[in-house]
Amino acid sequence: MNPSPIPLNPQLEQIPVYQPGRPIEEVARIHGLAPESIVKLASNENPLGPSPRALQALQAACATVHLYPDGHAFALKARLAEKLGLTPEHLILGNGSNEVLELVGHALLRPGVDVVVSQYCFAVYPLVTRLFGARLITVPARNFAHDLAAMRAAFTPQTRVVFIANPNNPTGTCAPPQELRQFVESVPPDVLIVLDEAYIEFLDHPADFLPAIREGRSPNLLLVRTFSKIYGLAGLRVGYGIGHPQVVAALEKTREPFNVNRLAQAAALAALDDHDHVEQTRAINKAGLRQLATGFESLGLPYIPSEANFILVRVGNAHAVFESMLRQGVIVRPMDGYDLPEWIRISVGRPEENERCLRALQLALNR
Repeated sequence: MNPSPIPLNPQLEQIPVYQPGRPIEEVARIHGLAPESIVKLASNENPLGPSPRALQALQAACATVHLYPDGHAFALKARLAEKLGLTPEHLILGNGSNEVLELVGHALLRPGVDVVVSQYCFAVYPLVTRLFGARLITVPARNFAHDLAAMRAAFTPQTRVVFIANPNNPTGTCAPPQELRQFVESVPPDVLIVLDEAYIEFLDHPADFLPAIREGRSPNLLLVRTFSKIYGLAGLRVGYGIGHPQVVAALEKTREPFNVNRLAQAAALAALDDHDHVEQTRAINKAGLRQLATGFESLGLPYIPSEANFILVRVGNAHAVFESMLRQGVIVRPMDGYDLPEWIRISVGRPEENERCLRALQLALNR
């Protein structure tokens, strides 16, 4: 590729383009398949679809899309605050939780600053770190999970942010609550702990850090959550951060105006109270994890037990298996971009989708 005629930010040379799961439309076009015949289990989406209450709210909001959204998302923040036992000043909304992660970069990262992450961490953490010219310190994982003690030992005087996903994407591993609490308490007050809880609703007994934030005991802790997973609103891009009001106020200065659109705010507000949809999603996810794990065992494939809505399985040549499954109309996610070239990540689908995925996997492996 020829160099750009315009001088670019040199940090861009270190940054790859983020590669999402293949969309159904692209696979249908390339492989000559009917879109409705394709099963997508690549992006940890909700197999039940969006919350029915959210769909109703979307339909009602469509007539007002000629108006700008509430730039402060008053109604959504107020309901979220009520649900979490916090104030709206504890909350910041993002165009997906990824934007909240980027806001951390704007507020805290620059050349000369260190960021600590774990091996096999979510790909956006290194991207954000490098985008702002900070130095990335990657700590080896322990049994595919965060080694929290080693991460704490890796801190330097220049460390200002540590990113932790719990459960972790892409491994599905989860830190023991007491171990995670001890880690949070051990972190110096000038280091922001970004605890990514995108999949927290799938846990039966998660570590609860809301009291510490509510009581002001952990001003250097930012929880990051999303409406994309349990609520099934990935296409609308709504995420949020929960933290000390002073930290949130700083992040607000870096936020784009109107970053959460009008339809997204309406749908998220309605989804918050759709408890039936949440419980049905949790139930189908638990059953699906068991179904996939049983299938892997019957095929003799090693896998990592998951606490999220996806599961990592070792298949050998992951890219070849991925391509074979694509041709069969089943989209999964190869993990070579995460230094896991023998593994694929499979999102939990409906029972019939999981079964079709297992059949496609068996064919891809010639077993």
